[in-house]
Amino acid sequence: MIAELNERSREVLRHVIDAYLETGEPIGSRTLAKRLNIDLSPATIRNVMADLEEAGLLFAPHTSAGRLPTDAGLRMFVNGILEVGNLTEAERREIDVQCAGSPRNLEGLLEDATSTLSGLSRCASLVLAPRTQGPLRHIEFVNLSPGRALVVLVTETGIVENRVIQIPQGLHPSALIEATNFLSARLVGRTVSEAYDEIMAELDSHRAALDELTTRVVESGLATWAGGAGGDRGGSLIVRGQARLLQDVNALANLEQIRALFEALETKEEMLKLLSLTDTAQGVQIFIGADNKLFNLAGCSLIVGPYRNSRETIVGAVGVIGPTRMNYAHIIPMVDYTARLISRFLGQQT
Repeated sequence: MIAELNERSREVLRHVIDAYLETGEPIGSRTLAKRLNIDLSPATIRNVMADLEEAGLLFAPHTSAGRLPTDAGLRMFVNGILEVGNLTEAERREIDVQCAGSPRNLEGLLEDATSTLSGLSRCASLVLAPRTQGPLRHIEFVNLSPGRALVVLVTETGIVENRVIQIPQGLHPSALIEATNFLSARLVGRTVSEAYDEIMAELDSHRAALDELTTRVVESGLATWAGGAGGDRGGSLIVRGQARLLQDVNALANLEQIRALFEALETKEEMLKLLSLTDTAQGVQIFIGADNKLFNLAGCSLIVGPYRNSRETIVGAVGVIGPTRMNYAHIIPMVDYTARLISRFLGQQT
């Protein structure tokens, strides 16, 4: 659609969006006439803005007001008009230094990467951590509360992953110990996927010397990592800086919408589905407002980039979530650089 706009329309759209990104306020034709690099009268600008409004790219928040971009207008701007900048050397160094100080494991790197992104972008940041796939060094079941247990996996490279699973109510602690011993003897030195079919077949044939409750714990814990629980991609989500979304309440409509977004972030299900779309992505992806139902009412956008392991397989994603008027030109390269940094780390873990 951007090709259908003439130079005058593109210039007007760009300046309306530039003003929105700067102030969050609508801009009128007289003010816009002073900002344009081309000589147009306010009357001509009003006609162009009316055409852009009819095309669904601008809207007037109320009668006699200036114009604001719609989600479609922002999408066109990002895809066809935006000139993406570069990170400064200081920003590159800050990301490098913060992440270089991480423990030499992926979990620590992802924690530091999300905190650094949140600080530099002044938005919330998030990362989808990959499911544990390497050979294991340790597995353990830990009782949390009636009906819930924590499964701890440690890979040979030192990556730690924790998951909460549902277990039978009133389970005796000895069942968790038996489940730990049973899986440790079969999983250590192997990946979960390598051992999954064999272990499940053994349980099905009742050759394992386990009672029924212990067997259910083993099945629950193993299915969690083998992708059988919930049907999702099996990753975990780290979110940092949610409070930053409250710093510009006017741009985000109202507190009720922010509350709904926080609830969505807490449940994580929709965000995990959204981040999983990066499995087929070649670079940074941008989701604006109505592009996804998670942000449809919250007035937010997500900029997310995939990261890869040593085999160039996409295993996770890192990104920034903020108001639709976030600084796209600045945050896009920030997310891209951080994703590449994580990929380099994973490439060294061979």
